[in-house]
Amino acid sequence: MRRISSHVSLVGLLIAMGVASALATDVTTYHNDLSRTGQNLKETILTTSNVNSTGFGLLFTMSVDSTVDAQPLYVSALTISGVSHNVIYTATENDSVYAFDADTGAQLWKVTALLVGETASDTRGCGQIGPTIGITSTPVIDRSSGPHGTIYVVAMSKDASGNYYQRLHALDLTTGAEEFGGPVTVSGQYPGTGDGSSGGFVTFDAKQYAERAGLLLLNGVIYLGWTSHCDIQPYTGWIMGYNESTLAQTTVLDLTPNGSEGSIWQAGAAMASDGHNIFVLDANGTFDTTLNSSGFPSSGDFGNAFLKISTTSGLAVADYFSMYNTVSESDSDEDLGSGGVLLLPAQVDVHGVTRHLAVGAGKDGNIYLANEMNMGKFNASTNKALYQELKGALGAGMWAMPAYFNGSVYFGPQSGTMKQYTFSKARLSTAAVSATSESFTYPGTIPSISANGTKNGIVWAIEHTSTSVLHAYEASSLATELYNSSQAANGRDNFGSASHFGVPTITNGKVYVGTTDSVVAFGLLGGK
Repeated sequence: MRRISSHVSLVGLLIAMGVASALATDVTTYHNDLSRTGQNLKETILTTSNVNSTGFGLLFTMSVDSTVDAQPLYVSALTISGVSHNVIYTATENDSVYAFDADTGAQLWKVTALLVGETASDTRGCGQIGPTIGITSTPVIDRSSGPHGTIYVVAMSKDASGNYYQRLHALDLTTGAEEFGGPVTVSGQYPGTGDGSSGGFVTFDAKQYAERAGLLLLNGVIYLGWTSHCDIQPYTGWIMGYNESTLAQTTVLDLTPNGSEGSIWQAGAAMASDGHNIFVLDANGTFDTTLNSSGFPSSGDFGNAFLKISTTSGLAVADYFSMYNTVSESDSDEDLGSGGVLLLPAQVDVHGVTRHLAVGAGKDGNIYLANEMNMGKFNASTNKALYQELKGALGAGMWAMPAYFNGSVYFGPQSGTMKQYTFSKARLSTAAVSATSESFTYPGTIPSISANGTKNGIVWAIEHTSTSVLHAYEASSLATELYNSSQAANGRDNFGSASHFGVPTITNGKVYVGTTDSVVAFGLLGGK
């Protein structure tokens, strides 16, 4: 870093002058970017030296009205009522959306996504989301949308007559006011004879679905992926696109139109994108093992598969990979779709060929590394067409997604240690190069990364015990723990129970975590 004559860094000088917000990095989408790497490479305040129980801990709590399942999002230097704020946005299962000052915890505004006479949905006989179902998925923010920027959220509700609704809302970042004539009610129809179909079409039934996967904003379109309530049928595998400026539906795809199941949930992870295509892990469901001349399922059913979906002319599966034992895995609910997709930076192999790779893992504990240009499709006896497979590498299933930093991928399987794998010549190490001493109970953990370029890399993770624990590890070796929230005396940093698939958000010297009744902020103590 460039130094000034007093040997105080430019960053340190700006912090002392109270203008650090100019350096803050926005976090406007799930896991930081479209590749879903989970990394913030512009974190200049938190370092491997100052993140410890002496100088780092719980700063303040921002109370909300229900569980926060969505990852908190962050916008820097936003003018609200004439004052510049760094802002944390969060949403709850009571269908509320909040904006807080990210540096003080003061509430700036709160709105409800409920229409008059409505409440958040009941749990639909399923305990996976609760205590009610409101806003579950991580929203997405576009600072260039509307007059002041827009946050897009999907909310589930019901009315006094027992009708259920899924709606897409576009809210002004500065006030929470509805924009673009919203909200719009989500609906859909797709040709097929699958579960719940009638007259040659499968119809989207709002009460049968939840929007758990984070929202994807790609080239002016908001993409939504839908999951079921505890595999309660009928349901199929829906993905929908809505224009971000008009909220008009632009495209619909059903991944199991002539079958059943095949939902999109990914433990809350948003679908990934290379800027043109969408990559997703589809959950257990119908997969047609009879293939057409192009090697695609003959009836268009892609349950339990690693998918590349083109957005060029609407949505269409462009390529895929599915395991040789995909049918038996679906039959035993051992689905690939319990994890999220991570798109890796370009890798150069031993022959000097640049490889574009996508990695994912599900309940079978295998790591699947796919070539984005040729994913491997399906063979009933072997997975050899897949770019790389590490069988049983994780030792337990993934109900989470990995993170990437500086040539390493970090996986947090359930009932196991978090593990670091490294790349060499476009191949993933066949064994973990480091692991945490802690074992993470169900559902495992979804790591996030903070670093200043390639320096001061820290892996942050939530341990989902009765009193949740925030951990920080040295990115170069997970065996080195820098901090955890149970270290300080007298429960100083205890913060309650983090949400089920909670993801920490790190920026501008603070770490934000959603809980069952709040968003909490960690940072350097004493204003350091």
